[in-house]
Amino acid sequence: MTEMINGRPVTEDQIAEWAAEAEAGYDVEKLRRRGRGRPGRGAQPSQAVAVRLTPDELAEVDERAAAAHKTRSAYIRGVLLPESA
Repeated sequence: MTEMINGRPVTEDQIAEWAAEAEAGYDVEKLRRRGRGRPGRGAQPSQAVAVRLTPDELAEVDERAAAAHKTRSAYIRGVLLPESA
């Protein structure tokens, strides 16, 4: 049976390379620094705020965000806080 990762076969050379890397050791502090989830937007944690919009309102926000080449969140932040955009 062939080992697979993401639908691709794993070769013996890859396994040997990964084993050599593991035997050489990892920088544990570097691995610990890598956080989970989305990257932060500032020095302090951000808070998610729920806003209710109708489907038409949400479509309008999405159209405006696309026209501004921004994500929905970035567009809304820019409208609410233009000085920080």
